[in-house]
Amino acid sequence: MAFPGLQHVAVTVTDLERSTRWYSALFEAEPVLDEDEEAGRFHHTVFVLEGGQLFGLHTHQGRESGDSFDEERTGLDHVGFAVGSVAELEEWVQRLDRLGIEHGGVKRAGYGSGLSFRDPDNIALELFTTAG
Repeated sequence: MAFPGLQHVAVTVTDLERSTRWYSALFEAEPVLDEDEEAGRFHHTVFVLEGGQLFGLHTHQGRESGDSFDEERTGLDHVGFAVGSVAELEEWVQRLDRLGIEHGGVKRAGYGSGLSFRDPDNIALELFTTAG
Protein backbone atom coordinates (compact mmCIF):
# COMPACT_ATOMS: atom_id res chain seq x y z
CA MET A 1 0.00 0.00 0.00
CA ALA A 2 1.42 3.41 -0.99
CA PHE A 3 1.77 6.10 1.66
CA PRO A 4 -0.89 8.81 1.09
CA GLY A 5 -0.15 12.39 0.00
CA LEU A 6 -0.54 15.41 2.26
CA GLN A 7 -4.11 16.51 2.89
CA HIS A 8 -3.43 19.50 5.13
CA VAL A 9 -0.82 21.47 7.01
CA ALA A 10 -1.55 23.52 10.13
CA VAL A 11 0.80 26.06 11.70
CA THR A 12 0.52 27.77 15.08
CA VAL A 13 0.51 31.56 14.89
CA THR A 14 0.85 34.27 17.53
CA ASP A 15 -1.76 36.68 16.15
CA LEU A 16 -4.60 34.94 14.31
CA GLU A 17 -6.13 38.13 12.87
CA ARG A 18 -2.81 39.35 11.47
CA SER A 19 -1.94 35.94 10.02
CA THR A 20 -5.42 35.48 8.52
CA ARG A 21 -5.09 38.82 6.71
CA TRP A 22 -1.56 37.97 5.53
CA TYR A 23 -2.44 34.49 4.22
CA SER A 24 -5.69 35.77 2.67
CA ALA A 25 -3.62 38.24 0.63
CA LEU A 26 -1.01 35.60 -0.25
CA PHE A 27 -3.58 32.97 -1.28
CA GLU A 28 -6.00 35.53 -2.77
CA ALA A 29 -8.73 33.67 -0.89
CA GLU A 30 -10.75 33.88 2.27
CA PRO A 31 -10.78 31.07 4.84
CA VAL A 32 -13.45 28.40 4.45
CA LEU A 33 -13.50 27.63 8.18
CA ASP A 34 -12.94 29.81 11.24
CA GLU A 35 -13.97 28.15 14.49
CA ASP A 36 -13.04 26.79 17.89
CA GLU A 37 -12.21 23.10 18.00
CA GLU A 38 -14.86 21.02 19.79
CA ALA A 39 -13.00 20.68 23.08
CA GLY A 40 -11.98 24.36 23.04
CA ARG A 41 -8.26 23.57 23.06
CA PHE A 42 -7.53 25.57 19.91
CA HIS A 43 -9.09 27.82 17.31
CA HIS A 44 -8.44 27.15 13.65
CA THR A 45 -8.82 29.13 10.49
CA VAL A 46 -8.56 27.02 7.33
CA PHE A 47 -7.90 27.83 3.66
CA VAL A 48 -8.50 25.50 0.69
CA LEU A 49 -5.59 25.50 -1.77
CA GLU A 50 -5.59 24.46 -5.41
CA GLY A 51 -5.80 20.67 -5.58
CA GLY A 52 -7.95 20.49 -2.45
CA GLN A 53 -5.22 20.59 0.18
CA LEU A 54 -6.03 22.53 3.34
CA PHE A 55 -3.78 25.05 5.08
CA GLY A 56 -4.71 25.87 8.66
CA LEU A 57 -3.75 28.56 11.11
CA HIS A 58 -4.02 27.54 14.76
CA THR A 59 -4.06 29.49 17.98
CA HIS A 60 -4.07 27.59 21.24
CA GLN A 61 -6.21 29.95 23.33
CA GLY A 62 -3.24 31.85 24.75
CA ARG A 63 -1.10 28.78 25.49
CA GLU A 64 1.30 29.42 22.57
CA SER A 65 4.92 29.90 23.60
CA GLY A 66 5.12 33.26 21.83
CA ASP A 67 8.53 32.27 20.47
CA SER A 68 9.34 33.20 16.90
CA PHE A 69 9.57 30.28 14.48
CA ASP A 70 13.05 28.78 14.16
CA GLU A 71 13.69 26.04 11.62
CA GLU A 72 16.75 24.97 13.59
CA ARG A 73 14.53 23.85 16.47
CA THR A 74 13.22 20.28 16.24
CA GLY A 75 9.96 20.19 14.30
CA LEU A 76 8.92 21.92 11.13
CA ASP A 77 11.69 23.21 8.85
CA HIS A 78 9.53 24.85 6.18
CA VAL A 79 6.35 24.41 4.15
CA GLY A 80 6.82 23.98 0.39
CA PHE A 81 4.14 24.78 -2.20
CA ALA A 82 4.34 23.27 -5.70
CA VAL A 83 4.48 25.43 -8.81
CA GLY A 84 4.84 24.23 -12.38
CA SER A 85 7.80 26.16 -13.76
CA VAL A 86 10.61 28.64 -13.18
CA ALA A 87 8.53 31.18 -15.13
CA GLU A 88 5.78 30.74 -12.55
CA LEU A 89 8.33 31.34 -9.79
CA GLU A 90 9.30 34.60 -11.51
CA GLU A 91 5.61 35.61 -11.51
CA TRP A 92 5.53 34.89 -7.79
CA VAL A 93 8.55 37.16 -7.28
CA GLN A 94 6.48 40.01 -8.74
CA ARG A 95 3.42 39.09 -6.67
CA LEU A 96 5.40 38.90 -3.42
CA ASP A 97 6.98 42.25 -4.26
CA ARG A 98 3.50 43.77 -4.80
CA LEU A 99 2.41 42.38 -1.41
CA GLY A 100 5.53 43.78 0.26
CA ILE A 101 6.72 40.31 1.26
CA GLU A 102 10.49 39.96 1.49
CA HIS A 103 11.97 36.94 -0.27
CA GLY A 104 15.30 35.50 -1.33
CA GLY A 105 14.69 35.52 -5.09
CA VAL A 106 14.59 32.41 -7.25
CA LYS A 107 17.33 29.94 -6.31
CA ARG A 108 18.23 27.14 -8.72
CA ALA A 109 19.67 23.74 -7.84
CA GLY A 110 20.15 20.45 -9.66
CA TYR A 111 16.94 19.05 -8.18
CA GLY A 112 14.73 22.10 -8.86
CA SER A 113 14.20 25.79 -8.18
CA GLY A 114 12.63 27.58 -5.26
CA LEU A 115 11.55 30.94 -3.91
CA SER A 116 11.74 31.28 -0.12
CA PHE A 117 9.95 33.78 2.12
CA ARG A 118 8.52 34.01 5.65
CA ASP A 119 5.15 34.70 7.21
CA PRO A 120 4.54 37.22 10.04
CA ASP A 121 5.63 34.61 12.64
CA ASN A 122 8.85 33.94 10.69
CA ILE A 123 7.55 30.54 9.49
CA ALA A 124 9.63 29.54 6.49
CA LEU A 125 7.62 29.05 3.27
CA GLU A 126 8.82 28.08 -0.19
CA LEU A 127 7.39 27.93 -3.68
CA PHE A 128 9.17 25.10 -5.50
CA THR A 129 9.35 23.44 -8.91
CA THR A 130 11.27 20.41 -10.11
CA ALA A 131 10.91 21.71 -13.68
CA GLY A 132 14.06 23.05 -15.37
